[in-house]
Amino acid sequence: MTVPPDPEQYLDQLVSRLTGRGGAFEIVMSDVLGAEMPVMRNRDTAVADLLERSQAWGDREYLVTATRRISFAEHARDAYALAAALQQRYGVGVGDRVAILSANRPEWVTAFWATQALGAITVGLNAWWAQPEIEFGIRNSAPRVVFADEPRAEALSGRSPHGTIVLTVEDDFPRLIAEFAGMRPPPPRVDEDDPAVLLYTSGTSGDPKGALHSQRNLLAVTDYHRFADAISTTWCGEVYDRDAPHEARYLLTSPLCHITSLHNTIVPRLATGSTVVMNQGWFDVHRVLEIIENEQITHWNAVPSMAARMLEIPDLDRYDLGSLTRFTLSSEPTSPEFKQRLRERLPFGRYAVVDSYSMTECSTSIAVASAQDLERYPGTVGPPVITVSMEIRDEHGGWLPDGRVGEVCVRSPFVMLGYWGDEAATAAAITPDRWLRTGDLGVVENGRLRLLGRRADLIRQNGEDIYPSEIERVLGAHPAVRECLVIGDPHPEWGEEVCAVVVLAPGREATKEELTAYLADRLAYFKVPTRWKITRNLLPRNTTGKIVRRHPWTEDPSGH
Repeated sequence: MTVPPDPEQYLDQLVSRLTGRGGAFEIVMSDVLGAEMPVMRNRDTAVADLLERSQAWGDREYLVTATRRISFAEHARDAYALAAALQQRYGVGVGDRVAILSANRPEWVTAFWATQALGAITVGLNAWWAQPEIEFGIRNSAPRVVFADEPRAEALSGRSPHGTIVLTVEDDFPRLIAEFAGMRPPPPRVDEDDPAVLLYTSGTSGDPKGALHSQRNLLAVTDYHRFADAISTTWCGEVYDRDAPHEARYLLTSPLCHITSLHNTIVPRLATGSTVVMNQGWFDVHRVLEIIENEQITHWNAVPSMAARMLEIPDLDRYDLGSLTRFTLSSEPTSPEFKQRLRERLPFGRYAVVDSYSMTECSTSIAVASAQDLERYPGTVGPPVITVSMEIRDEHGGWLPDGRVGEVCVRSPFVMLGYWGDEAATAAAITPDRWLRTGDLGVVENGRLRLLGRRADLIRQNGEDIYPSEIERVLGAHPAVRECLVIGDPHPEWGEEVCAVVVLAPGREATKEELTAYLADRLAYFKVPTRWKITRNLLPRNTTGKIVRRHPWTEDPSGH
């Protein structure tokens, strides 16, 4: 194939060759839960098959921590032994729930694959939940078994529902693997659209809900990552071989109970033969940079707050970060100005920084902005990824043309089955023909999506629609502002009042009068906040790094 001078044209040719008739990732139309949508023709139908085939990677490293290096072969042996224990000792089978309540560690991953080997449903509980949240998660999912590390096991003592067995990661886990070593249960009989994983949404603006993901969802995400590997390999002039390991090393820094770490890091690497290097404990930017240097990390999915910490390091150049080829921002939208600072300040910024738009309900990225997109179309999150259909719709569900603002709706084999035990919430989120209402407002420009914020966060004042993300983007560019949050508060005359919380940067000062004047020069008058809270306390975030937007406004209604 002749390589054209236009990179976008070349990429289009690669995609066509890989996804066209006879291609390694040929796309066909297929019925998915009653709706016709594009899927890959050559696909697996059971997540357990990935574990079976991973043994071919042998002694290659699968999981790496500061103290352990676990090969694919060792991992498979332990996962099968634990699966046998779950089946024979505790009666776990297809459709049963096995919950994991633990900080990031290799045992979390092994317990996940042991569950999948039985066709059971892995329930990822958030290890940083408070006691009432933990009790809710267990009560909601009703697992047959809970694997918990010691701090969480103590919290569960005497509190788990009748019939739920609590096993400790430190003691019961190795004991069961040793007792059932060498055993292996038969492959489970599951259908493509049977459930596989239950994860809880972040709950930044409401209570968490259990998103139920199918075998198809996880396998489609895996094939998407295989496709990305094929693109990068072919782009470099090499021949892609599906049966050869992909020489990449992925850094894991987010909790395993979220799609960034589980669906998009842990699961695909079992299929591609690549290595996951796991950071454990709280995020320490210097330790993570040392891991990147020492382990020659090539890929890192990072939340924006982690990226921001890197920008605060004055001697960043003392770390060798040259191995990084892909640095993906995930979990939360960021401003074009912030991404530009990353591109300029980080040694790998120009070619490695990409942005993405994802949500738990969709299993993986809905859209991805490449380094070229960030340069040519700043402020967008890129075009939809392969097999994702996207529409912008009005409040009545009607299609809107490019350039019109509305709700982002998507349909793909990535979309969850629904919310666990909540038919009303499922019906509100997923249409009968399988379109997912994301609740996010956006607009399509040049084939790329620009996000404007959550529909629920929209501020309506005197008939005007005000997008908090726009104000946050402008306010965040002020040199004294470290981070900010804009919300609406009921007002007796205007409908809603624009309110801003500003966290000052270290060593900087700013008054509400200065910030008001700053915004007044850059935004329409009705977008300028009329209530302010200025603080040095960082905004509350959940475990994925997203700002929690449902916290109380301020104890000082006067502002400062």
